[in-house]
Amino acid sequence: MVVVKQLQTEGLLVLAGTPIGDPADAPPRLAEQLRTADVVAAEDTRRLRRLTQELRVEPAGRIVSYFEGNEAARTPELVARLTEGAHVLLVTDAGMPSVSDPGYRLVAAAVEAGIRVTAVPGPSAVLTALALSGLPVDRFCFEGFPPRKAGERSRALAALADEPRTMVFFEATHRIGETLEAMAESFGADRPAAVCRELTKTYEEVKRGTLGELAAWSKDGVRGEITVVVSGAAPAGPAEHTPESLAALVNAREEAGEHRKTAIAAVAAELGLPKREVFDAVVAAKTGTD
Repeated sequence: MVVVKQLQTEGLLVLAGTPIGDPADAPPRLAEQLRTADVVAAEDTRRLRRLTQELRVEPAGRIVSYFEGNEAARTPELVARLTEGAHVLLVTDAGMPSVSDPGYRLVAAAVEAGIRVTAVPGPSAVLTALALSGLPVDRFCFEGFPPRKAGERSRALAALADEPRTMVFFEATHRIGETLEAMAESFGADRPAAVCRELTKTYEEVKRGTLGELAAWSKDGVRGEITVVVSGAAPAGPAEHTPESLAALVNAREEAGEHRKTAIAAVAAELGLPKREVFDAVVAAKTGTD
């Protein structure tokens, strides 16, 4: 039985995307939300002030900070306001809240309290980097920031070595070189990738190449906000089967009670091989010839 939580209050939590670089990319509804929200919870209130100046909007509600260091303590306060019926707007420094930024904790608490949660879609470094990378985008996964400690980072990347989807990471300027080297070691130096920095800003740059090439390039230093896109692992090729291994598979089915013709057809279908190839392998095994 599925239990649907009913909305208990008229409060409204709005997650709003903010520009990742160019202020002109701000969604049109962001200015309206800033003007009408009872509370604006911002990751960095100083950056919010600069953005409101760019947008020429003056927030009417109370502005509070909401960042990694205080979100645990501030979440109950914001939920209390929402329960009272307040309109709370959550913004981060850039992009969508909750995506490697504060937001998840507040959304989860608001949902638990039966409060309506909606969003004002906006710019995303993840999707922008994917689109510009030149790598496959039909399937992808977002891995956030790799662990800071070398050992933990190596273990985390090793666990992703066989991931078939294109992967997107964030990384800090001072760690990008070490991370690219670790990726080259875990994924292979010839794995295609792209380093996207300062997206939508004046000095935007997308550097494409193999992980080995990008690791060497990064030794001179890479500045700015960085998003790394890495191609997924190539699908494994068809398994190699010798006449002996094919004959053994058919023999195992015969011993289980299948007729030889049926067993040959089943092995061929399972391995995607012509029945004649499997038949010839069985004959060679019986006669002791190749």
